[in-house]
Amino acid sequence: MKSSKEKMIAGEIYRAMGRELFDERQYAKEQLHIFNNLAPSKIKARNQLLKKLFGRTTNLFFIEPPFRCDYGYNIFLGDNFYANFNLTILDCAPVTIGANVLIGPNVSLFTAGHPVHPETRAAGWEFAKPINIADNVWIGGHTVVNPGVSIGKNAVIGSGSVVTKDIPANVVAAGNPCRVIRPIDERDKQYYYKGERMPNLEE
Repeated sequence: MKSSKEKMIAGEIYRAMGRELFDERQYAKEQLHIFNNLAPSKIKARNQLLKKLFGRTTNLFFIEPPFRCDYGYNIFLGDNFYANFNLTILDCAPVTIGANVLIGPNVSLFTAGHPVHPETRAAGWEFAKPINIADNVWIGGHTVVNPGVSIGKNAVIGSGSVVTKDIPANVVAAGNPCRVIRPIDERDKQYYYKGERMPNLEE
């Protein structure tokens, strides 16, 4: 018979009341208490702590404190990852993030969900579905990404979005619920903000 942890990671309905999962959440909270209270200059110490907590990191990542997660071991970071203040990752299922991903402040990635029916929910049942964020994605501040969502390569998610469905590659998307607004094209190489031109980067 599967344990609650095995069911959780497999995306099956489970109860999170067992001792194993409780102890793992407590361990993550203790480690993040240390992380969030280290002096700003202690960058190496903070990163070493997350390297031990997360399922995968590289040598180049930066997460601004405060940061919160459930377990840590279900978080898999690609190279050159940056997250601004108040990132929350409920990593009951795997959260896989590609290379060169930027995340704005107050972003939440939720793999965890609960049944809609009140009796089932009150009985303690829950589920978790993985989140996948591909290379070169930028997620604007105050965005929520819901369980089971994938965001395609190079996509930009506008601030304040609630992402309930998959977003394809190479688009700008925003809103609640989040929808594709337009493709990213060659014009975006020339202009960076409301008609303001990019400088000549070779100068």
